[in-house]
Amino acid sequence: METVSLNQAFGGTQGVYRHASSATGTDMVFSVYVPPHEPGARLPVVWYLSGLTCTHANVTEKGEYRRACAELGLIFVAPDTSPRGEGVPDDADGAYDFGLGAGFYVDATQPPFADNYRMWSYVTEELPALLEAQFPADMDRQSIMGHSMGGHGALTIGLSLPDRFKAASAFAPIVAPSQVPWGQKALAGYLGADQAAWRRHDAVALIEDGARIGALLVDQGEADSFLAEQLRPELLAEACRAAGIDLTLRMQPGYDHSYYFISTFMEDHLRWHAARL
Repeated sequence: METVSLNQAFGGTQGVYRHASSATGTDMVFSVYVPPHEPGARLPVVWYLSGLTCTHANVTEKGEYRRACAELGLIFVAPDTSPRGEGVPDDADGAYDFGLGAGFYVDATQPPFADNYRMWSYVTEELPALLEAQFPADMDRQSIMGHSMGGHGALTIGLSLPDRFKAASAFAPIVAPSQVPWGQKALAGYLGADQAAWRRHDAVALIEDGARIGALLVDQGEADSFLAEQLRPELLAEACRAAGIDLTLRMQPGYDHSYYFISTFMEDHLRWHAARL
């Protein structure tokens, strides 16, 4: 593991790191904020999954999470959204919503993406093992959150691994990718035409198929230009209501899809996670 940068913030350390990933077959970059703590202490972990076109840097630079994490004693981890580098396949037309920057947190099965686009394994297996080995992380206290495509990832991972993740939350998540253009394009391209294979990467479908989690928190801006076509939080609300899952869905007037929105409600989410960790 290579240290790219280290900066002190609110008494803790914000680091950016690079390592050779066996899951993706590429170098991967991620950021970790470690709050001030007593020597030997092991701290709870909040994972943050970013959205389309983003890297670890978007939330690291604009998420405004460090003050709250320092107060609450939370390690904050932000991986990249997809493998990158020379030779990594991309969308043939260079579209933003598929290929580089748009891994959708799945393990691709379709060529030419299957060799590198293994973000599910990277986020749920490889990076947690690295975190446990290199940082003061208490892996018995983990939770997960994300934005947009990363909100989709946080919900599907949280629902799939409820014994590991004590809480899951999201900002403007893609809740039912099987039913919206972003998700249909990505899931077909990475997983193939058989829509039965898509269901384990669709939060609404997972709930319909029996997945359960104690509680979910979702914030959604009412001025989000993607709300009606791509995000459709009402589908998650309907699925949670039918399944008896405690969903707090907060529709925020005037807020859009940007980090102005995310940073406004980041502290609320971190306090919600800390209470469950």
